[in-house]
Formats: sequence, structure tokens, C-alpha cells
Amino acid sequence: MRIRFALPVAALALQACATVSQPPVEVESPVPKAAQVAAQQQAQAPAPSAKRYKTRIAIARFTNETSYGRSLLNDADLDRIGKQASDMLASRLVMSGNFVVLERPDLQKLEREQALRGVAGLVGADTVISGSVTEFGRSVGGKKGFLSSTKVQTARAKVDIRLVDVKTGHAYFSALGAGEASTESGEIAGFGSRAEYDATLNDRAIAAAISDVIDRLVSTLAARPWRSDILEVQGRQVFISGGRHQGVREGDVLAVMEAGNTVKSRQTGFEVALPPKRVGTIKVLSLFGDGETSEGAVCEVTSGTIEKAVLPKLFVAEATP
Repeated sequence: MRIRFALPVAALALQACATVSQPPVEVESPVPKAAQVAAQQQAQAPAPSAKRYKTRIAIARFTNETSYGRSLLNDADLDRIGKQASDMLASRLVMSGNFVVLERPDLQKLEREQALRGVAGLVGADTVISGSVTEFGRSVGGKKGFLSSTKVQTARAKVDIRLVDVKTGHAYFSALGAGEASTESGEIAGFGSRAEYDATLNDRAIAAAISDVIDRLVSTLAARPWRSDILEVQGRQVFISGGRHQGVREGDVLAVMEAGNTVKSRQTGFEVALPPKRVGTIKVLSLFGDGETSEGAVCEVTSGTIEKAVLPKLFVAEATP
């Protein structure tokens, strides 16, 4: 009976302790209210739009620098390992939607087809991607016991990728990617799975090597400034190369730049282009063309003067404040 009487008393004591005897006092925040409102509005503001102008890249055929899959009877056109690596890389870049990918591995075949159709000319790229499969191999391992055994097949690949500036021929980026794929099988007392030669391991190892390097490759390409050419000038109207597939839209304001002179450096022996200067701005009025290789934009001059005499030195770039 004493215990039952003590429990309500204890509950009342705790309730009394939890009761606030005085109302809370409002304390002013050290950050002014106006600054808090501004910070909230900034946090709710939409994130800056991602870069949408697409650079043109061309992928050259990869080479197989390993002894795997090569023999004296194989022709260069039968380099399956190298062809597979370049096709995988091209597919990844096309699916990203961030670049205009031009076909270059079968350049001679493409030129012959154009000649048959009476079409001439290829769209120029800003960067050429070249590479090679530098390592490729397979191994078989496992364990064997009295009544059990396991078999592990492993394929490993390494690719070397380079980015080359078309105008200078300078390789400004290089990266290595490595990948591995394996499969395991086992049996106990004659029961289980017996794995034969798994050819898909080759594909998975090369795909893993491409995946290992693709992020670094894309970030480097995205950092390159977008630029396009001026096709023709008719008074205040300017026709430029590049349209919807490169991210150009009606209403865009672009800068017209004049390339600086090119001088040879006595220190390095390379040709060095002096910084370009801005000579005007143009506004996109409309787009034309039916494909990423034949599209363009019609623009009007909004500031500056565009002279036909220096047209070979002019190019179009993103307008910066």
C-alpha cells in the first residue's frame, strides 16, 4: 500500500518540476532579420544553369598495343579490342548529350561514301580523342580439394586516352583507366557448375576501364571554352555555324572575337596565339539546318562592327559580362 501511494506523489513531483514558472523571454538573434530574409531568398533561388553549349569532338580509332588477340594473320582493320574500346567510349559520350561527337575511325570509308553520293566536306572538330589499350590479359585460378573445386576466370584491361587540340596538335590531357571482371564456378562431389571459357569477361573488363576514366575525360572537355565560326556577313546580319544540337537558342547573345596574332616562342619553339579581343556582340534571331553537321544560326549585330576584311580571324564565343 505504501508503494501504490508513493507513485502518484512522485508523478506529481515530476510534473511540478517540469512546469515553467516564468514565461520565456524573447532574445534577438545576432543576425539582423533583414539578413536572415535575404539568406532564405538566396537559398530558394534556382541553381545556376549548367553549361549548354556543346563542343565538337572526334574520336580516332583506338589501337591495341597488347599481344592479346593479335597475330601476323590479322589485318589492322581486324583490331577487335581497339575497335571495341573506341566504340564504347563514343557511345558513352553520345549518351551524355553534352558533346557533338563526330565519326572519325572509319574516315576513309566515310570519304568514299561521300564521293559516291556526290557530297564533299567534313565538319571540323575542336578536339580529337585518341587512345590505346595498353594492357589486356586473362587468368584462371581456383582451389581444388578432395571432393570440391572452384574455378575463377579474371580479365583485366587498361586504356590510355589523350585529348589533342586540333589547331595546335598539342596533347593537353592524358589519363589511364583500369578495369577488371571475373566469374567463379564450383562443384562438390561432382555436383555444381562447370564454367567454360567466358568471352563476355573481355567486354566487361574493357567497359570497366572506360568507366574508370570517363568522368575525368568529360570534366576536362566540359572546361574547354565553346566557340564557333562565322559563315557569312551580309550587312548587319551574320550567319554562324552551330544551332540547336550545340545548345544555341533564339535570343542568345554571343560575342564576336578577333583572334590575336600568332608568334613563335623562342623558349619552347611552339606557336603562341596572343589573346583575342572582343569586336562586337550578336543576337540569335533564328536557326536553320536539319542536323548537327549542317545547322547554323542567323544573327544580327547588336554592338560593334564586323568587317569582312578580317573575317578569317573572327570567331564566335560565349558572351561574358
